[in-house]
Amino acid sequence: MIDVMKSNWWMLVIRGLAAVLLGLAVLLTPGIALTLLILFWGAYGLVDGVFSLLHGFRGRQENRHWWVAVLEGVVGIIAGLAALILPGMTALVLLYLIAGWAVFTGILEIIAAIQLRREIKGEFWLGLGGALSILFGIVLIVAPGAGILTLLWLLAFYAMMFGVTLIILGFRLRNMPEQDGQRQVRQMA
Repeated sequence: MIDVMKSNWWMLVIRGLAAVLLGLAVLLTPGIALTLLILFWGAYGLVDGVFSLLHGFRGRQENRHWWVAVLEGVVGIIAGLAALILPGMTALVLLYLIAGWAVFTGILEIIAAIQLRREIKGEFWLGLGGALSILFGIVLIVAPGAGILTLLWLLAFYAMMFGVTLIILGFRLRNMPEQDGQRQVRQMA
């Protein structure tokens, strides 16, 4: 599993950059229309889902849990397409769509972090990203009446924090020594 993640480190960085860009776009345009938010989020969900799907399929030979990334990708693509195809949906429906996606994605990322715990150090970043996703989703579910402006700010900060965690993980994987050397280092410690 680690070899697949290491060879595809750049996908995590791209996902992270997309999330940071989404967050910055929302912060820099606080008067954004709800339709524009839906389209931005739909595009992000679609891009994130496609890269997660690719990551899962590229690792299916070496990773017996490849389906987790594929499932995360499918959910992201469906949620992104729904937002793009139905931009006139109400703010509450959008709120629950984003909340559900965030909780589901967070759970899958924590599962992946737990599985990686035996193979690398730094899986904490993926687990932290998952925990942030779940927390973000729960806040949206618990306080739906907070308004769309609150959703905009929550989405912006969540996207940037989650994006940074993926970027850090991606570069840590890129800079990680070869697997055999890594095992020898751990055995010596």
